[in-house]
Amino acid sequence: MKLTGTIFLSILAFILVIYYLVCGIYLNHLGYYNHESLFYIEKSKIVFEGLGNRLKVMGLTSPILPFYATFIFNIFSTTLAPVLASAVGTGVLFYIIASTVAKRLPDEGYIWLLLILFLFHPGIIYTAASGKSIYLILIFFFLFFLNLFKFYRSNTTFHVSIASLCLVILIFCDYKFIWLTLFFIPLVLAITINSLNLGEQESIFRLFISFNSPSLRRKLINKTFALYIILFSLPLAAVLCYKLLNLTHANDLNYFAESPYATWNVLIDKLSFDQLTTNTNYRIPETSILLSARVVLFCPMILIAIYLFRESTYQVLTILIPFAFIEFLHIKYDKVFLAYQYYMIFLILAYLCVIFKAHTVKNHKSFKILLLLTVLVQLYFGWYYLRTSSIAEEQNFTNAFFNRQPDSTQANNVDVANYLNSLPTNSHVLLDDAIAYNIVAFTKDIKPVIMPYESNFLSALETPDKYVDYIVVATAKNIVSGYTQLNEKYIFSVKRTIPNVNFRKVFVTDDWIVYRVITNRSGNTL
Repeated sequence: MKLTGTIFLSILAFILVIYYLVCGIYLNHLGYYNHESLFYIEKSKIVFEGLGNRLKVMGLTSPILPFYATFIFNIFSTTLAPVLASAVGTGVLFYIIASTVAKRLPDEGYIWLLLILFLFHPGIIYTAASGKSIYLILIFFFLFFLNLFKFYRSNTTFHVSIASLCLVILIFCDYKFIWLTLFFIPLVLAITINSLNLGEQESIFRLFISFNSPSLRRKLINKTFALYIILFSLPLAAVLCYKLLNLTHANDLNYFAESPYATWNVLIDKLSFDQLTTNTNYRIPETSILLSARVVLFCPMILIAIYLFRESTYQVLTILIPFAFIEFLHIKYDKVFLAYQYYMIFLILAYLCVIFKAHTVKNHKSFKILLLLTVLVQLYFGWYYLRTSSIAEEQNFTNAFFNRQPDSTQANNVDVANYLNSLPTNSHVLLDDAIAYNIVAFTKDIKPVIMPYESNFLSALETPDKYVDYIVVATAKNIVSGYTQLNEKYIFSVKRTIPNVNFRKVFVTDDWIVYRVITNRSGNTL
């Protein structure tokens, strides 16, 4: 059986999925969780187990495609669903890349190199075992650029249409990729100029000739406009429709991107930066230009990719677009550190370029040795970047996976959830899942929990004695206490507003207090 055969690649992908699942379950036993996976777990619980109108949660939770990708795995385990999704998704990513290699290169050595990356690269393991949605980003980023390179080779607009569809899906996996379209606007003109049948090779002279000839100018304008329509109309239309959906159901065009009830990263990014700026060991965010240098150090194979495409200016510009993209993200989101997935896209892009151009290399043996050395360098820096990351979740992953240290980050949330699980089944609990979705994720039965998606939440907030028996409140030590009404100030406010209502502390952690609602009718009953 050939290594490049479909059946063999499927077996390899399946083995990788098992390997990733073992890693993910091992991390789960060490107590490792991240905000994104817990957010999806909590929203899935609302969709499948919640009461009231769940349509808003189902349709406006963002990023929406990673959220939906976890649905099918809820059959096996609600808590492990994101890990199952990321493990299977990373196995699919391997199969897609490996099958592309098999179609274009008969040499099995390139499959082995790819297998080394997927077995040992810390970024790939992080993608597969963390439960985050990086796997979807990498899959559709790869397919987007794959179809662009196919278009460059065949000049068939079908591939542009597929690339446009992949871009839509990529945007709905991570909305920040909408800014990728900005850098394709000038590139489309370069692509169109290159597609004209002219004797001159240099793009600047091609442009000059085209503008001085009425027929060529008309042809250039028509082709450029057509490419713009094919490539950008679908993403823009999809985003517009989704914004209108948000306006209809949430009275806010940007609800999916700005509300802590719709997406996990709004609050986490802000808290991450606030913590770093108040820390005595404050680290300066990444610097422009040096950021691109960090990418090259993380993935030196991208330099090989640029060298392989050196004879085609517009294809080199295509490879450089992700560099411009991350520099733009650094400027626009200057209070957020660059997450690990934005480094990983270069790993995927570099290997794609090698796939497309490896057949032009004369000495394949020396080239494969060079690639192997490059892969080994990437394994080291992949681990180093993850270990020295400024993002707490990435550091926690390193400590849990590589140092085998139990992760106690979610200990307070688990303790509160266990207490709520021990309450009588007829008890009702008031909780704000903008900040406490971690608690809900660990709660076995969420039906007694009243949250903001339910119509009676505001009523319960104003008159808790009539709706709930317990209230989960953020303590003053809790870093998210300033982002919710359910903090200790709320308790004093209710006491002043409703004199016959009192509260008793029944469970306390560093971050949370569970209060029992006591009225004159209920006396001191616990």
